[in-house]
Amino acid sequence: MPRIIEGQFDAASNAFAIVVSRWNSFVVDKLLEGALDGLRRHGVAEENITVAYCPGSFELPLVVRKLADSGRYGAVIALGAVIRGATPHFDYVASEVAKGVSAAANASKVPCIFGVLTTDTIEQAIERSGSKAGNKGYEAAMVAIEMTSLLGNIDKLD
Repeated sequence: MPRIIEGQFDAASNAFAIVVSRWNSFVVDKLLEGALDGLRRHGVAEENITVAYCPGSFELPLVVRKLADSGRYGAVIALGAVIRGATPHFDYVASEVAKGVSAAANASKVPCIFGVLTTDTIEQAIERSGSKAGNKGYEAAMVAIEMTSLLGNIDKLD
């Protein structure tokens, strides 16, 4: 039988940071509400949650990396919304944010969770921030909790 390593959803002893883009706040504020709800429901105390705001999604990776490198957090969650418009701006921003958050995780060895919506329409963004498609902020919090547990379980291996 193989050794199975998994993460659990008990996060009470971990600290989490959430980096929030102010751009498209009508959507991102709902993602933040979902992430906070998820962390609280899984035992994370208020004093173990830090929320940092940055101007837009393009700025998320730098702030995520700075918080991940601080050594204070078990995971860092990036929340934002990049909504396609009539110019190629969407493609550049969405791509760089995804690469930047991934690079922060790989460099810091701290889970950096990509909770950034990249949608074609405002309606799709609204659906994914708490209406009929669920709340991707809540889902990002669940990923953060599971990843901190998983990495902790890996660290316990002989």
